[in-house]
Amino acid sequence: MIPSNPMNKTQLTALLRQTALELGFAKVGIVAAEPFLFGEGERLKAWLSLGYQAEMAWMVTHLEKRLDPASLMEGTKSIVCVAMNYYTPDEYDATDPVALKIAKYARGTDYHYVVKDRLKELLACLQTVAPGVQGRALTDSAPIMEKPLAIKAGLGWMGKNGNLILPGMGSWFFLGELLLDVELDYDASTVPNHCGNCRRCIDACPTDAIVENGVVDANRCLSYWTIEYKGETLPEEISRHQNGWIFGCDICQDVCPWNIRFAKPTQEPAFQPRSINRKPDTEELIALDEDAFREHYRKSPVKRTKLHGLRRNIQSALTGREWAGNPDQES
Repeated sequence: MIPSNPMNKTQLTALLRQTALELGFAKVGIVAAEPFLFGEGERLKAWLSLGYQAEMAWMVTHLEKRLDPASLMEGTKSIVCVAMNYYTPDEYDATDPVALKIAKYARGTDYHYVVKDRLKELLACLQTVAPGVQGRALTDSAPIMEKPLAIKAGLGWMGKNGNLILPGMGSWFFLGELLLDVELDYDASTVPNHCGNCRRCIDACPTDAIVENGVVDANRCLSYWTIEYKGETLPEEISRHQNGWIFGCDICQDVCPWNIRFAKPTQEPAFQPRSINRKPDTEELIALDEDAFREHYRKSPVKRTKLHGLRRNIQSALTGREWAGNPDQES
């Protein structure tokens, strides 16, 4: 049923932006649902052709949908791009190669639940004033190029480490999208790249995974090896440089001046670290059985690696300590 005095496009856009901020999103941008231009598509294809996706076969599938986000929902006309802060300060020395570490994004509740649920709330609010509107909420859960869309929507720029950097905020943000079948007012300006000559992230990466500005080779990335890789053991060259990371890696973000200067702790309770993730303890984690693992990591990103994967990563980190103490030791 259409309201007797329906909102016009500008009023609906303003309401959507305001509601998104009230729901906890730090920044919101809106773009028309159009296919990506030639350059963006070619960059993706070049990245894949070099095999930088490692064994993540899902990066290759549905390429056409990645290049045309409107194909993900029939009738899509607008895409709302949002960012939600997940930053929580470390409770240990992040530079200590002995301390076990879990990436900040994975210390609390899985963002897929939090961001997607909040986007669904946003859609529901929109439907109260425009009942005919249809939408689909996404957050890293469909073949969609989130960072290029966020850049186009004016949320930020692509850092040299491949992460989106929001001006005056940094890069500790989850991204999400809401596909809508209505036209809205769109953001026309993008944010200039402010990385300049800085290369702290490039120089700090222990495995040289940042092969050029904005390009990360997953074959060298600690996050890939400790999360996505399904093998029984990690390669020696990864273990040697693991520096205690057992799920993900934050090094390139920890050293970023934009994060050092501007990062503020999240106000979202769901992203607060669970007790087992605050200062990961080797003996406690090694002692987990399947039931305890499921209990501690229910609705947690860490669940993705499964218990045997977490144990593998811990053992690799411990072995890496030995190699670090004996650099001439043969494998």
